Parts: sequence; C-alpha cells; structure tokens
Amino acid sequence: MRKVGLERAIETAGGVTALARLIGVSQPAVSGWKRVPPDRVLAIEAATGIPRTELRPDLYAEQDLAAPAELDEIDAARADTYALLAHLLWHAPDAIMLRRLSEPCPGTGPLAEARRAIAEAARATDVPTVEREHFNLFTGVGGSELLPYASYYLTGFIHERPLAEVRGDLQRLGLVRTEGLSEPEDHMAFLCEVMTGLIRGACGTETVTEDSFFRAHLAPWATRFFADLEAAETARFYRPVGCLGRLLIDIESQAFSLQS
Repeated sequence: MRKVGLERAIETAGGVTALARLIGVSQPAVSGWKRVPPDRVLAIEAATGIPRTELRPDLYAEQDLAAPAELDEIDAARADTYALLAHLLWHAPDAIMLRRLSEPCPGTGPLAEARRAIAEAARATDVPTVEREHFNLFTGVGGSELLPYASYYLTGFIHERPLAEVRGDLQRLGLVRTEGLSEPEDHMAFLCEVMTGLIRGACGTETVTEDSFFRAHLAPWATRFFADLEAAETARFYRPVGCLGRLLIDIESQAFSLQS
C-alpha cells in the first residue's frame, strides 16, 4: 500500500507514467514504490509542488518556510544543473533519461558546451553500458574507482568530521535522517540536491543559506572530485558529467567570492 505522500504526488502529476516522466525515471520504478525514495524527494517536490514534509514526513520536519520567490533565468539554470548532477551521481540514467539528455542543447559558453558533450555521450551509450560504468565508478565489488564523500576527500576516511558538519546544517534546515538511507549525507549527490533546494527556496534559514552551505560543504573539495571524475579511467559517459560539475563549482566559487 502506497503512503499518502506518494499517492498525492501521483495524483497531482496525472498518474504514475506522468510522474515518472517528470522526474526522469522509468514507469515500472515508480509503480514499485511504496513511498517516495529519499533521493527523489526534492525532485518530486519541485515537479509537483507537494512539500517534502508531506512526501516524507519521517525525513523532513515541519518548518515554516516562506513561499519561494520566482527564480530568475540564471538561478533556475543553476538549480537545474545541480539537480542534474545529483540525479546522475545517485543513479545511472535509464532509457528515458538518456533520450532526454541526448536532445540538442541551446546556449553558449562553457556550461552549454559541457551539456552538449553530455548529449553526445548519451547518444553514444546504452543503459547496460552506462549502468556498468556507474557501478564501477561509484559502487564496485571490493571498491569503486571514486569515493564521492566530503569526509574522504578532506580527511582520507569516511564518516569523519565533514559528515558531522553536514549533519549539523541539515538539522538546522529541519532535515531529519531516517533508517534506510544507506549513503552518508556528505555524498556529493546529496549535497547537490540540498543546493538545488536552497536555490529554489524550498529550504533555507538565516544561518544556512546557499552561500554558507556551498562554502562549508562543497567549495573545499568539489572541484577536486569532479576533476577526478572527468579523468577517471572507467569514465566514458561520466567524463563530460565531471566537466560540467567542475565548471559549475568554479563559476559558483567565483560568484560567491564576489559577495564577500
């Protein structure tokens, strides 16, 4: 039996197939859910307007958030790029996502060029190949090529102080960890999801802003991680994904430094 939050999301989207299309996953995947998976909450919130506190009340505490202001074009593009990176780091793209990624990418500049490289890579791969690549890069039997955790990049070990610091800010944002979330919260995909929510105004406090969260939890290591992904031996599809992430972090770092 589906939880109420998931039922409302399906109803709002116009059915299981429509919700799957909105968030870039397969229809059978959504059909098999009993409740919204932790790594899909922000995407479904953005797609349907149903707050995370209703989608997963066990994960997100109630909080009084002001209605988010309409994003300008630049902030919308920033949020979309963080959301894309989060999606691709959590999961290998399925057939629907590969088709979406392979579509022509308008625009000029380095980020647009990186998106076009991803489109080309998407056209050159298939689901089994990219699933193996994602597994080898981030999971692996006996160890993956990369460990996408702040603790590892900053201390050489996982579950260290950087994770505790992330958890402190998540608590201040009203985000509550639940049993069943296997990855630690300093995983790069999770941090990109939080940045998406902060930019879109779905979360944030006076003490935890997109600026402060970026400086504390991404700036110290994200460029190195994405550069490593870009240069990873087993990366084919994910090489331009690493390039996109590296460029985004460099641009964000410059923009936030101007606000100091």
